[in-house]
Amino acid sequence: MHDTETHEQVSPGQEKPAVAVVAPTAHQISIEHTFETAHRLPQLPGKCTSLHGHSWRVTVSVSAPALSSDGTVVEFGALKAGVRQWIDTHLDHGTMLGIRDPLALHLYTAGSKVFRFGADGRESASDEERLASDLPWPTVEAVAVLLRRVSQAALVALPSAPDASIGRVLVRETHLNTATYGPSDAL
Repeated sequence: MHDTETHEQVSPGQEKPAVAVVAPTAHQISIEHTFETAHRLPQLPGKCTSLHGHSWRVTVSVSAPALSSDGTVVEFGALKAGVRQWIDTHLDHGTMLGIRDPLALHLYTAGSKVFRFGADGRESASDEERLASDLPWPTVEAVAVLLRRVSQAALVALPSAPDASIGRVLVRETHLNTATYGPSDAL
């Protein structure tokens, strides 16, 4: 059962509430992580066609209509560890490229860490890269989708409140550019 809060709206001079607004309530927590990763977007016009890097920041929100028996949505440390481990292993100090980008093979052959977006099954791709199989290029919007999927997998593996789910994931590519992905009512 979802909790609700009632907010009564009273006009000046009026004794009884005019309208009762019932709003569902939920608990929400957020974790953050930063990482350094390069990417390029040759499909777009402009300077992002060149290989370049960013100091990325991700904020992951988790919500639940009620708390678990231990009084949490999910334990912060365990969720942070799962999300951070995945990012640090697959993205941090690496390069994100589209699978069709000719630089991918060259960087991989040179021993660089490369995460490829858009592997559709015809290519040899890791299980991790398959999380981005429907995302052809590593735009900040696509990175937000990928990291929401990663966060959901980390959450499912942990004890959490009933019906806990990943809400919105915000990815900051620069101090001015962000993308958010999540349920439309959470945006």
